[in-house]
Amino acid sequence: MEKGPFSVEWLAQSSRCGAQEGMPGESRPVPASTPPSVPADTARQREAAERSSPGHEAGAVGAAPGRSRTKFSAAQLQELERSFREQRYIGAGEKRRLAAVLNLSQSQIKTWFQNRRMKFKRQTQDAR
Repeated sequence: MEKGPFSVEWLAQSSRCGAQEGMPGESRPVPASTPPSVPADTARQREAAERSSPGHEAGAVGAAPGRSRTKFSAAQLQELERSFREQRYIGAGEKRRLAAVLNLSQSQIKTWFQNRRMKFKRQTQDAR
């Protein structure tokens, strides 16, 4: 009896093999720089270390490798805060406008608004 692609036995075996086999019929490229004797975790750690920037602290818990913290200028913060005072949730058009005006990505604008809403929530809860 052949085990299906999502049987307990198949999943257990695929996890023991480092998930190298993948789904039946699926082929995944094997990195040329990683010899087969090197465990997958070691290869991932080496790749993460190669991606990390020189000024980024490698041992930071929860930090994305290779991505340093964005330092917003005073002018950027002033415009972001002004926009936040007008509306706590940013629309797509306003997000595009701010990204263009402030020379930031839309993802950075979205993340700033999410973080600012959480800060606002903490401040209002602490005031009670």
